[in-house]
Amino acid sequence: MAKLSKNGHAAITITLLFFTVAAVVADSLPPPAALVPAIIAFGDSTVDVGNNNYILNSTFKANFPPYGRDFKNHKATGRFCNGKIVTDITADTLGFTSYVPPYLSPEVTGDNLLLGANFASAGSGYFDGTSNLYNAISLSQQLKYYKEYQSKLAKVVGSTKASSILSNALYILSTGSGDFVQNYFINPNLYKSKSPSEFSSLLVGIFSNVINELYKLGARKVGVTSLPPLGCLPATIQKYGHRRGECISRLNDYARDFNTKLEAAVNSSSRLFPELRIVIFDIYKPLYDLATAPTKHGFVEARRDCCGTGTVETRYAICKANELNGTCRNATGYVFWDGVHPSEAANNVLADSFLMQGIKLIV
Repeated sequence: MAKLSKNGHAAITITLLFFTVAAVVADSLPPPAALVPAIIAFGDSTVDVGNNNYILNSTFKANFPPYGRDFKNHKATGRFCNGKIVTDITADTLGFTSYVPPYLSPEVTGDNLLLGANFASAGSGYFDGTSNLYNAISLSQQLKYYKEYQSKLAKVVGSTKASSILSNALYILSTGSGDFVQNYFINPNLYKSKSPSEFSSLLVGIFSNVINELYKLGARKVGVTSLPPLGCLPATIQKYGHRRGECISRLNDYARDFNTKLEAAVNSSSRLFPELRIVIFDIYKPLYDLATAPTKHGFVEARRDCCGTGTVETRYAICKANELNGTCRNATGYVFWDGVHPSEAANNVLADSFLMQGIKLIV
């Protein structure tokens, strides 16, 4: 894989992909339209763009420096990254000129509704019990907000146009890591009553119900992320690695077991709903490759995070507020920005993988 620049993917791959897709849809989209009319995101901190900023007692926030250090205007927006997250990079590549604001923001009104909606909340998971622990927006509540969003959109553009936007929009669901890292691993009520495999089955069952609900509500193009290699996150290595500094195989086994079950559920949904296009955005393999062989992909560090936490004692390894002096000088060489979230440079790699896997959603 080519070394990625700070602001983009591997240039050749993405350029070829963009113009291939653009050629396919050129007859149906008036230039300079985006390749999908809207992007709608559900999930956790991996895709949260600031909803938790508007929740008074939420445990996890990223609305302070050093978050956003390398984002537009060097502003901390609520993204758990030094710069762009995967959905931002995906929006750039698909032709969007601005990003969907967090749904709870007062900016979500009028024409901004046409961009889509982002309901994600740091600290949430498939399991509502996870969200409750951290005062996050549960996935079930995110679906309620989505129904509310549909009504608002219809009032702006009319029901026929709204229905067209919603059926052609790209839906992204990214969650599940917190169910393990922030709940199962530390919650004796869970790990004593359910095996990791049983817990995975519970989560995947919830996922299937969410897809059923989204389909009934008009979604037709859905991408869902796999679990990352949980045993390769700096925070989990720090807590469970016994100072060896290596990825923890048993935690990665849990992630792979979940991902296998997720694949079966996606296949089942595809058979149940013939009009549904649904793909898995595999983040396990690309992130595992970066975490275990960073120099091969142009990175220099995969065990320490750039903002200098690396311990779960620091609020589950998120950055300390206003400690810019404690961050690494060049985040492009780091796979992880904080103890659990990739840097923008690593997100470029993941977004590249997203687009290659999800091409059937946008043609």
